Amino acid sequence: MALRVNANLALVATADDARRPEAASKIDPRAQLAAQFIPSGARVLDLGQGGGETLRDLMPLGCRYEAADRLAHGKGTLIGDLVSDLAGGEFPTHAATQCDVVVMLGVLEKITDLENLFTHLRFCKQDVILSYHPVNLLNGREREAQGFANALSYFDLTQLFDRYGFRVQCTAPVDDRQMLFRLTAADRIAPVRSCSVAVVSESDAGTFGDRLGLHMINAMLPGAADVHHLTFKTLAQARNQYDLVVLGVGNCLFQPLLGDDILNILARARSAIGIFGTQYRELIPRRTIDSVIDRLDTWYAPYEDDLMLYGRGRSNAEHLGDWLIDQFPLTEATLDEPLQIGAEIGSDIALDRTIQAIQRHKQVYSARLHPLLCALTSAHYAAYAEQPSGHMPGVVSGTFRSMLTDVFGRTYPEQQFFMVDRDAVARYKARVHRNVAKAAERIEATLRNVAVA
Repeated sequence: MALRVNANLALVATADDARRPEAASKIDPRAQLAAQFIPSGARVLDLGQGGGETLRDLMPLGCRYEAADRLAHGKGTLIGDLVSDLAGGEFPTHAATQCDVVVMLGVLEKITDLENLFTHLRFCKQDVILSYHPVNLLNGREREAQGFANALSYFDLTQLFDRYGFRVQCTAPVDDRQMLFRLTAADRIAPVRSCSVAVVSESDAGTFGDRLGLHMINAMLPGAADVHHLTFKTLAQARNQYDLVVLGVGNCLFQPLLGDDILNILARARSAIGIFGTQYRELIPRRTIDSVIDRLDTWYAPYEDDLMLYGRGRSNAEHLGDWLIDQFPLTEATLDEPLQIGAEIGSDIALDRTIQAIQRHKQVYSARLHPLLCALTSAHYAAYAEQPSGHMPGVVSGTFRSMLTDVFGRTYPEQQFFMVDRDAVARYKARVHRNVAKAAERIEATLRNVAVA
């Protein structure tokens, strides 16, 4: 008796005859390959005639092996001829439902009623590893000589698997005549319908807020969406028609961005939503903003100020909150050194690195809106400076006031540090997160309705 290391890195006793040269020829190559398809810790039920101890010894760490021909069957008896039992409709249902992987090596070719077998397998809903000699590789008298009860091609196999709710996860050739398949039980997925979506952001300059907003909207759109990114400067490149137009990515619009070009692209949309606030409100003609919101199925206003000024009495206006706070985790700043963020924040630095850099500082002063929002999730003290209008003296953006009122229920004087209420920030973040999830569901439902229409 000798010792060897098995696949579980454990020393096990090996019979002397197993170490003889001719022993290697007795190892079933299907079992060797099937062991590579089995995950660690799996409970394996072997319904096959091949493999046996070879499969049991080669399985990865933590696996439990059970051979169906050793299970109690019926009234305390043992399964005598497993293939005959399977062919006759006798299936170890209880054992199959308790395992993680069903292995069938050298079985499928011997079963006459494959429909009955796969009816049982579908009920158990476990992964299946099986071998098969497809007629593409082995045909005619050779199949008869080996006593095969059926003859399926690759196409026939995939149809059989699909009909009973299995998809082929991976395959590998055992030799030049047979293949090994791993099947995964999967719910049927409805066909994916492509849809065209235009997303209009403020500019392609790569501002911190716009970059984050594009990440947000891309994550909310369906996977099959064909997205056409536009800016207010490239609206002339718009296509003739869209299933959905998304105006804004959480940024704040101002005059003269709200013009006829916007109305033109909204007219090309089967449906349209807006995710934007407003700034320099004194300069925005009321008729202009009303005409834009009238064209939207839903306007998601980031601030309550916007909703009260332009959404009062509207059925298509909702308070979303500043959704970019979803991009900033609640954390604790560690650096005492104050951080001052000017009117421009670099676009050449990765967004995650920028967020980390802002969140390291306990005191943050910002002349940009969304860097300050980022700082609120970590800093102890914060201060801001509103952006003045370049067109009219005395007119400022007003976005800081709107954001602070939403988060804290009040605003603070400019250029003076105030203590950050962390509990208020956490409540606001949770509220916005819920609103964003509802908005994503609404977008998906809107696109489904468009598809039906």
